[in-house]
Amino acid sequence: MPRVAIIGCGDVATVHFEALAAIAGAELVAVCDTDPERLAAAVAAHNVPGYADVATLLDEVSVDVVHICTPHNQHADPAIAALERGVNVISEKPLASTLADGERLAAAAAASTARIGICFQNRYNQAVQAMAQRLKDGEFGAILGGSGTVTWHRDASYYGNRPWRGSWVGGGGGLLMNQAIHTLDLLQWMMGEVRSVAGHAATHALGETIEVEDTAEIVLTHDNGVRSVFYATLANSVNAPITVDIVAEKATLQLRGDLLITHDDGRVEVIEERRAASGGRDYWGVSHQLYIADFYAQLGQEGSFWIDPAEALKTLRIIKDVYAQSYPERLVDVA
Repeated sequence: MPRVAIIGCGDVATVHFEALAAIAGAELVAVCDTDPERLAAAVAAHNVPGYADVATLLDEVSVDVVHICTPHNQHADPAIAALERGVNVISEKPLASTLADGERLAAAAAASTARIGICFQNRYNQAVQAMAQRLKDGEFGAILGGSGTVTWHRDASYYGNRPWRGSWVGGGGGLLMNQAIHTLDLLQWMMGEVRSVAGHAATHALGETIEVEDTAEIVLTHDNGVRSVFYATLANSVNAPITVDIVAEKATLQLRGDLLITHDDGRVEVIEERRAASGGRDYWGVSHQLYIADFYAQLGQEGSFWIDPAEALKTLRIIKDVYAQSYPERLVDVA
C-alpha cells in the first residue's frame, strides 16, 4: 500500500488528488505548501498532516511517493530530495525552470533506486497513442514533415492570480514552458530526435503584465533530415484546439482532439478522443488519471519510468534553445 504526499496544493493539484483517490490501496498521508491558506484548506479537505517545508515532511513522515505540483522553479529541489531518500516522484511539467536544474535532476534520477515520472500526460490521450504507435509501426511509410499549433488566450488576471507564471525566475519562461510545452513534446516525440532548433519568442499581447513570452515560432530539424514547424500564442481570443499534423508517404494525420487519418487511397479514419469529467481545467486534457495510475502500476519494476527526466529534457532543451536565440541578454535566466 503506497503512502503518498502531495507537495504543492494549488490549481493542478486538483487532478492529482482526484487521480490518487481512484488508485486502490494508495493512502494520502501528508500535504505540503508554503502558502498557509492553501495548506490549511488541503489539510481540512483531506484530514492529513500539513507541512510548509519539504525536508521536514520527508524526515518526519514515511512516504513511498510524492507528487510535486509546485511552481516551476520549485520542481527540481523537492524531487532531488525525495530521490536521494529513495522516494518515488511524480512531478508536473516542466522538468525544471532552468536547463541546469533539469540536468541536475536527471543526474539524481539516474543515481537513485527510486522512480520518477514527469507529467506529459497528453501522451496518454487515446488519439495520441494511436497516432504515435501507428507512425512507429511504419504503417504510413516514412514521415515527410509535421506541424503543431497552440493558439490560446490568457489575460492579466491569469497572471495576477499566480504572479510566478509571468516571471523568468518563477516560471523559467512563459508560453513555451507553461502552455505550449505539451504540444511541443508531442510533436518532437512523434517526429523523432531533434538535430537543430531555429526559433523566436516574443511578447506581443501581454507586455504590460508579464516579462516572459506570449508568442513563439519554431522550426525543428530532426535526425532524419525532416523538418517540423511549431507556432504558439496566447494572443488568441479563445482557447482553440491544439493541432498536431504529420504528413507521411501514405497518409496525412491531423490531431484536433480526435484524430483524422486521410489515406492516399481516399480512405478516411476518425479515432475519437476519450472525454472525462474532472475538477481540473478542460485544456489539461483527460489523461492525468491514466498517467498516474500507470506510474503506480509500475512501482517496484526495474528500470526507469518511460517519461523520466532524460526524456523530459528533450523538450526542455528545445525551449531553452529558443530562449537563447530570442533573449541573449537573459542567458542567466534561460540557461
